[in-house]
Amino acid sequence: MTPNYGYPPSFDYDRYRLNKAAVHLRDCFRLLWEQHVYWTRMVIMGIVFDLPDLEATTTRLLRNAPDFAKLLCRFYGENNAAEFSHLLTDHLVIAAELVKAAKADDSSGAADAEKRWYANADDIVRFLNHINRYWFIEPMRAMWYEHLSLTKTEAVTMLNRNYDRSIETFNQIEKEALMMADAFSNGIIRQMGN
Repeated sequence: MTPNYGYPPSFDYDRYRLNKAAVHLRDCFRLLWEQHVYWTRMVIMGIVFDLPDLEATTTRLLRNAPDFAKLLCRFYGENNAAEFSHLLTDHLVIAAELVKAAKADDSSGAADAEKRWYANADDIVRFLNHINRYWFIEPMRAMWYEHLSLTKTEAVTMLNRNYDRSIETFNQIEKEALMMADAFSNGIIRQMGN
């Protein structure tokens, strides 16, 4: 069962009916999170299997951060959007470092990258809560930590050539990404409704 991180039960859908703008916002976040996890998987595959399109897929993945920023800029201004873009770019770059270290069997490099990855997640959570009090710290941290854990499992199972498990893990990643997307849009809807 996929955790709900406290968001759906605490979200009063009757009070915050989704109008056309809210539905569009939700769909935008869902698209961004879907792109985030799909391009991440493609980059992991590129690293693990030395694919020739690794540079191109990495470039496309890194575009995800400024794409998020464009959406957030509408609500939080350019400076806050740029800060989130910076934090999300770090999240993506550190993830690639972790996969590369794991592939090279560099346990100390992998441990260092993983430590920085979780610290970055904490920074993201604090930042999000700072700009929107409805992005609660503990549920948001649980979501980001689960995202990191699942992504690491996805990479490890791929490195170990356990492709069935990797696909099962990606199915979980996709479900969790949609929940994260809804947590983002629900937070904005609540904030703008008050």
